[in-house]
Amino acid sequence: MDLLKDLEWRGITYQQTDADGLKDLLNKESISIYCGIDPTADSMHIGHLLPFLTLRRFQNQGHRPLVLVGGATGLIGDPSGKNEERKLQTVEAIQGNVASIKGQLQSIFDFEGENGAVMVNNYDWIGAMDVVTFLRDFGKHVGVNYMLAKDTISSRLESGISFTEFTYTILQAMDFNHLYDNYNCKLQIGGSDQWGNITTGLELIRRTHEEETKAFGFTIPLVTKADGTKFGKTESGAVWLDPKKTSPYEFYQFWINAADADVVKYLKYFTFLSHEEIEALAASVETEPHLRKAQKTLAEEMTKLIHGEEAFDQAIRITQALFSGDIKSLSASEILEGFKDVPSFEQAKGEEIGLIDLLVNAKISPSKRQAREDVGNGAIYINGERITDLQHVMGEGDKIEGQFTIIRRGKKKYFRVQYV
Repeated sequence: MDLLKDLEWRGITYQQTDADGLKDLLNKESISIYCGIDPTADSMHIGHLLPFLTLRRFQNQGHRPLVLVGGATGLIGDPSGKNEERKLQTVEAIQGNVASIKGQLQSIFDFEGENGAVMVNNYDWIGAMDVVTFLRDFGKHVGVNYMLAKDTISSRLESGISFTEFTYTILQAMDFNHLYDNYNCKLQIGGSDQWGNITTGLELIRRTHEEETKAFGFTIPLVTKADGTKFGKTESGAVWLDPKKTSPYEFYQFWINAADADVVKYLKYFTFLSHEEIEALAASVETEPHLRKAQKTLAEEMTKLIHGEEAFDQAIRITQALFSGDIKSLSASEILEGFKDVPSFEQAKGEEIGLIDLLVNAKISPSKRQAREDVGNGAIYINGERITDLQHVMGEGDKIEGQFTIIRRGKKKYFRVQYV
């Protein structure tokens, strides 16, 4: 199956400016294709992944990806999908975000070989441009009526839009024009909300070149969940690619908890598994959903892609330890990952304390009477081991690497004691 048919099968195709023309071009030659991101945060989240993974599919078929990080456009703010003005960030903050995001993009693309990916930053060609050049060489070619017809702008006319954000679409058009001239870039890929910006780029290319131009736009659908809730959000917030913001274990858990109604779509969208592999997993969802083969495969593929094999192995160790109750097999760093969101209590390192007192002080049990009942009834576990001794005093053997004790009350209520 050719690339465009594969994208259709995966449900990735949303809009194209000229489907037949793009098909003919891809059949004739290898081309350069770009997709961009504005570094408005110091990390990408999983909502950013699909356009870039789609760009990687083009690379796998012999085309060259141009990965654009918007050091200039990030200073302005894209009005797409926003009901109000973005808060402007400092140049220093944006430059720091650029550096962080570049590292994350390097895990997705191959930067070696004939069609190795190229990282570009639009600050290099926009940052030093004077306003007269901008207005004469670019603003002159984009009509106000044309811009007002764009949904991203027209939707903001009542609530208000600054001239700064009004001109954003021209800046992104300048990117496409620059990459067309300097990298022979003939296709821009983006999310469905980028259609207006992409078509403005094509209009600018057409107006600034005397020869017949052959450039194309391709957009990808918004990722949705079957239950109507927003994709990429958890109770604790966005699922980030930065392991310091979302640990590899949490990242793994997000994917493995995908609903049966969503998991096949996610396999098509986000993984590079073959049609046959995905269809086999889809059949498993129907015939043996309790095994969760599709979810396990999805979580494995995504964790390895973004965080690597070692991080995946660690996520599996934490998952298995939690399932079996073998908490002592985990390291202190793994304890922090696996029990990041459970209630915690700080206990002085050198202070000797009995289990009953600790249960009360940490508010694991509401009173000493209840604490004694909990221990006596076998409802208290220290690092996975049941403790029934009412006289038990917390010792070094109860501490993981001298830093943590994980106490479980009943079947599911976990608490983290940290020694300081």
